[in-house]
Amino acid sequence: MNSLDFMLFCLQLILMLSFALAFGQLAKKIRQPAVFGELLGGIILGPTVFGAIAPGFHATIFPAAGQVAFVRETLIKLGMLFFLFTAGLEVNPAGLKKSGRPALFTSLFGIVVPFVFGMAMVKALDWLWLPRIGIGINLFAFFMGTALSISALPIIARILMDLKLTRDPIGDVIMTAAVINDLFGWTIFALIIGAIRPAGGLEIQKLPLMLAELAVFVWLVFALGRGLGRNPLARFMNQSGPSGSRLMLLTILMLTAALSTEMIGIHAIFGAFLLGVALDFDRGENNHAHEIIGRFAIGFFAPLYFVSIGLRANFIADFNLPLFLLILLTASAGKILGSGAGARAGGMLPREALAVGFGMNARGVMEILLASVALEYAIINRQVYVALVAMALISSMASGPLMKMVLKPSGR
Repeated sequence: MNSLDFMLFCLQLILMLSFALAFGQLAKKIRQPAVFGELLGGIILGPTVFGAIAPGFHATIFPAAGQVAFVRETLIKLGMLFFLFTAGLEVNPAGLKKSGRPALFTSLFGIVVPFVFGMAMVKALDWLWLPRIGIGINLFAFFMGTALSISALPIIARILMDLKLTRDPIGDVIMTAAVINDLFGWTIFALIIGAIRPAGGLEIQKLPLMLAELAVFVWLVFALGRGLGRNPLARFMNQSGPSGSRLMLLTILMLTAALSTEMIGIHAIFGAFLLGVALDFDRGENNHAHEIIGRFAIGFFAPLYFVSIGLRANFIADFNLPLFLLILLTASAGKILGSGAGARAGGMLPREALAVGFGMNARGVMEILLASVALEYAIINRQVYVALVAMALISSMASGPLMKMVLKPSGR
């Protein structure tokens, strides 16, 4: 990279972070998560607005290929690892037992029903999807079922905080079910990614070996995570003094986990996320290291990543209204009906069960991440990508107000 390339790279970062900051603050002022503003900033900075107004200048500042584009995309991928690792650190597997039967039924129904809805939508309208996908229709149906079954843990947590439901039984049920949804969704998606040949086919014979490798990896990661509280590595973590040493160790572990999953044919972000979930050492002792990673991931890497989403597609030219409405209605119906029915079967009151269904329908960050990886692997084209991102935004923005409307008569 020569001097001009480096200056262009710095200019890109300045523009991306500036737009993320400005529009993120604007989103907060209207009581929306900053990520929505960061996405809007990326759409304005990308081909949708800036590229349409000044296409030549936009192509000069954000070239689609070359060293600068390669370095930028590498930095963004590294940011994805830190962001998913941080999201994993916020998951407490031990807390999954506390919410009992309602959470179990909510997660089960909230996975199965939208999964079936997603697969049925693809199989019933295969003529609609075939021109827009890079894999076989059966595997794509499996992918779409997975995409519609996940929820967005970070967005849900923010909504519950805004509604002061984090210590309410409804909040406990939603958070626990969302954790299970995310673990299921990313595990299945990891298998889909690993089973796809570079040409886009499905290697059935790879699945048993991949499942075995994944099972061994999960066991090793959780053994390491649980062991950190009782072995020499933990003593280093807890007694090394400066948080910088702990930060370096956490980064090494995260990159090792990411490398391991990439080596067995599964996307690196799954390894980073799983390690974050598995880590179970004394968080009080290591809170400063966690805080540094969290702040850096949320304050630097995440904004870059979400702005970059707007650079990947033209959200006007690639927007297909019927496709978007089909995905939005199928996803919302499956998640609200499934999660709500599960909460009701678990013993919750009808009004509470409906609130749980609305809460679980927030897709947000996790859906956008999944769509981005699917686009990267040519599973979907830009029209499907834009429809999934738009669905994630609309469902997340509607989730809080709908929950508030349902729970208001009960005084919550």
